[in-house]
Amino acid sequence: MPRKLIKRLSQLIHQRRHHWYLSIFGDRLTDPHLWLLNRHSITAAFGVGIGVSFIPLPVHFVLVVLAAICWRLNVAVAIAGSYFVNPFTMVPVYFGAYRVGTLLLRSRPHHFVFHLTWNWLEHGLGPAWKPFLVGCLVCGICCGLIGRFSLELIWREVTMRRYRSRARQRERNPAGHAVSRP
Repeated sequence: MPRKLIKRLSQLIHQRRHHWYLSIFGDRLTDPHLWLLNRHSITAAFGVGIGVSFIPLPVHFVLVVLAAICWRLNVAVAIAGSYFVNPFTMVPVYFGAYRVGTLLLRSRPHHFVFHLTWNWLEHGLGPAWKPFLVGCLVCGICCGLIGRFSLELIWREVTMRRYRSRARQRERNPAGHAVSRP
């Protein structure tokens, strides 16, 4: 299913590459490496997506696409990885990042109540911005690396399991007849 979806998305980009909103990228969007489904491209794109998702500004989509284009990673997987921090996980993830930042800076966590006003942004966020941004940076790097290498290990394990399964099937069927897949 994901393979077909990524291929359809790739064909859609190739068809519309001359539209004004995609023409700024030139021929870079039609680079086949941006749509490859190999282990390196997928795992690195997933890690980059998770890492970028910790940026506390609504620029995830743009940064992930630019990073994937620059590093020639799978664009669709990078975008999917950037949804690690979403409206449902935003509060616990950013609070955890703030706590990590206070631990790293050896500062005391401040109790604050969030109010969506300009006054709160000017005065209430003052003592929390430095540990929050440090925590977001450290958590983004760490979670991105953990996400990438965890997916790499899972990918290798699944590949080895399939390889062993095919080897066992070949041992059971030494005549060389093709074994049909379900």
